[in-house]
Amino acid sequence: MEAAEKLGTTQAAISQYLRLKRGHKSLEQFADFLPIIQSAAGDVARKIAFGEVSSEKMALKFCELCLLIQKRKLSAGGI
Repeated sequence: MEAAEKLGTTQAAISQYLRLKRGHKSLEQFADFLPIIQSAAGDVARKIAFGEVSSEKMALKFCELCLLIQKRKLSAGGI
C-alpha cells in the first residue's frame, strides 16, 4: 500500500503489475532490455522503500532508462 501511495496509484494496480495481469502484453518488445529494466526498477523500488527518492527523481530515472533503451534500439537497427 505504501508503494502504491508513493507512486500515486492503487494497491490493486501494483498487485496486478506484479502478477503480470496488467502491463505485460507489450513486454516482448523489451525482451532484450528486460535485465536493464528489472535492475532499474529494483533500484528505484529500494530507494522508494527507504524514502531516498522524490517523485521527480523517480520520473527522471525512468526517463533516463527510456533514453538508454531507445539509444540501444537505434544502434541495433530497431525503431
